[in-house]
Amino acid sequence: MTDRYLEYLSREHARLENEIQLESKRPRPDEVLVARLKKLKLALKDQMRSWASDHATSDRLTA
Repeated sequence: MTDRYLEYLSREHARLENEIQLESKRPRPDEVLVARLKKLKLALKDQMRSWASDHATSDRLTA
């Protein structure tokens, strides 16, 4: 993955967080939607963590 892709993942993570906040503030939030958004957000976080780990490993190998 490139740094550009990591930036995309970060923006998408923030967008999902915003959607979760908006839905949670509604008088009767859709709990299924909130759960789905949280799962997507967690998957993005896992991808970012994986990328950072892979990136750190490759930096150590080339140093």
